[in-house]
Amino acid sequence: MASEMNRRWVCTVCQYEHVGPAPPDICPVCGAKAEAFILKDDDKEPADSLKWAPVAPLDQLSEGQVTPVQIGGRTLALSHCGGRYGALDNACPHQGGPLGQGTIVEGRLRCPWHGWDFDPHTGEGQGAASAATAHRCEARDDGIYVALPEPAAPARTVSDLMVETMIGWGVRHIFGMVGHSNLGLADAIRRKEATGELTFIGVRHEGAASFAASAYGKLTGKPAACLSIAGPGATNLLTGLWDAKVDRVPILALTGQVDTQVLGPGAFQELDLAAAFGSVAAWSQTVLDTSRHAELVTLALKHAVMRRDVAHLILPNGVQTLPAAEGAEPSSPTGRIAVQTITPPAQVLDEAAGRLRKARRPAIIVGHGARFSMPAVMALAEQLSCPVITTFKGKGLISDSHPLGCGVLGRSGTAIASHFMNEADLLLVFGATFSTHTGIDPNTPTIQVDFDPLVLGKFHAVDVPVYGEIGITARLLRDELAPAAGCGLDQRPEIADHWKRWRAEKQERTGRDRGRGLSSAFLFATMSELTPPNAVIALDVGNNTYSFGRYFECQNQSILMSGYLGSIGFGYPAAMGAWAAAPDRPIVAVTGDGGFGQYLAELCTAVKYGMNITHVLLNNHELGKISTEQRAAGMDVWQTSLHNPDFAQYAQLCGALGIRVSDRPSLEDGLRRAFEHPGPALVEVMTDPELV
Repeated sequence: MASEMNRRWVCTVCQYEHVGPAPPDICPVCGAKAEAFILKDDDKEPADSLKWAPVAPLDQLSEGQVTPVQIGGRTLALSHCGGRYGALDNACPHQGGPLGQGTIVEGRLRCPWHGWDFDPHTGEGQGAASAATAHRCEARDDGIYVALPEPAAPARTVSDLMVETMIGWGVRHIFGMVGHSNLGLADAIRRKEATGELTFIGVRHEGAASFAASAYGKLTGKPAACLSIAGPGATNLLTGLWDAKVDRVPILALTGQVDTQVLGPGAFQELDLAAAFGSVAAWSQTVLDTSRHAELVTLALKHAVMRRDVAHLILPNGVQTLPAAEGAEPSSPTGRIAVQTITPPAQVLDEAAGRLRKARRPAIIVGHGARFSMPAVMALAEQLSCPVITTFKGKGLISDSHPLGCGVLGRSGTAIASHFMNEADLLLVFGATFSTHTGIDPNTPTIQVDFDPLVLGKFHAVDVPVYGEIGITARLLRDELAPAAGCGLDQRPEIADHWKRWRAEKQERTGRDRGRGLSSAFLFATMSELTPPNAVIALDVGNNTYSFGRYFECQNQSILMSGYLGSIGFGYPAAMGAWAAAPDRPIVAVTGDGGFGQYLAELCTAVKYGMNITHVLLNNHELGKISTEQRAAGMDVWQTSLHNPDFAQYAQLCGALGIRVSDRPSLEDGLRRAFEHPGPALVEVMTDPELV
């Protein structure tokens, strides 16, 4: 049996071995507490329990050199000293310093972090240094071999339990970056990705992770997760989380945190994450060793799903790898959430139906909140033969070729939508919030329907506020109106006439050319013809977005945008989220040069994962929307010019297809090539900043 001073203590979480009379208070590798260590009797270990494995060729190390080597799931510090090879566990027993990056000083291996010295063959520490774990090492004719015990099956951890619960709640995609303060959670995610139960997409900036997860929620109504380390990684998530919050979509943020034993004094990358996320998160909690871990995930996702909001979990480093409680089971939504079938009160429904019966020129306005209820809304519209107008966030909810479709209302819209709103004697508004950008007339009698009672009459009083699920309410109104169908005017002929006028005007704008780049009208007319009808189109912010809203004619495409936050940079990460949500649909990103410049490294992410994203980039070397706003305010145009690379060449360098379009004849061919390309493609269109 080993002497009392040389007992070997093995961490049951990560298999780190500690030599000494007692286990360490905290495992220097994974942060597990002393209780996670078990005593291993070296003298009774049978020789055949060790397995010899080659770790390096004979010529890899010269005398006096040290290097880290990987064998199985562990890292060793391999050294060549005094004509002999030695192998120690790579983690220094002090604070886990990488001994493989150390140096040989006077026959001893010195840790690069704090200078602790060890015998490179036995692991014996010098002075106050605890012993490092040593392994038998031999030089053979065909290389250097090390004897290691067969690895034990990894213990089920707190992180495993939490990831299992996320899967139970329908989380299938996690976007983020792996780092030092989320390694335990990341390893649990890795194990579930290996079984095909979820997918992790590693991004180049955490802001892209939260934007992608937000876009995923906008497209599907289901939560995705975004992952970061502590400190700056966590704060980088905030913009995308705010985008999700103000646009009312579910999202789960997972942030690492420094070890609990150093939390408070001001450790490296320590921030008060509960305070930092306090405004954006509808629910935020720190995961502790004593927590009910599956229950925390359940509460987080329940808040995200039911409130269509941001939920946040803070995971201190050491807690992530603690053993899960024996018999702990993952949770699921079963029995935890109610069916969201909110039926409006009969009295309110009768009042709304009565007003619709009397109206001669009703108009329906649909916003982003109606996106999952359009079949019922359209059935009601067709019964009423009334125009259907969308907010900009609702663009695409009705095809622009539909006889009742009137396009987008407001600053990003057309005169068609404005005409039919202004001529209406009653507005029926589904899932819209009356923002100033949309400009819904507050003076026209209005019925407003929404699942959120706080949205009803948010900016001004409405005549009939209806608290109810949109699809159910539309069906009930249709049933109520059935006996009186056709009492209003059939506005289809008038709608067709206004579309004819607008398309003639668009045709005239399409022909404008000052020789300084393509016009937005020409670009989006061409895109309207060539974009697959079932595509998902992710928009950025800027004049390119306004022009898209005005000129692009939707068929059955789904449109994603940063609505109320209006954050530049949203477009390309959102396309990544759309690809994860709908990999079988064509994915299109539309951005300006300013927006793409904020996350252009994510093109490498798209190449890495083979994302079939067609990116149409409008390059006018300018922040055109800001220039427009400066002129409108009577100011000089200042600091809006951009120095850009050749984005098409940049795409090629990243491994994507890059196409530059500088003249009108090249646009159709460039777009066709990009849509046909099976991976990421970028079409850089040189555009005129004045022809928007």
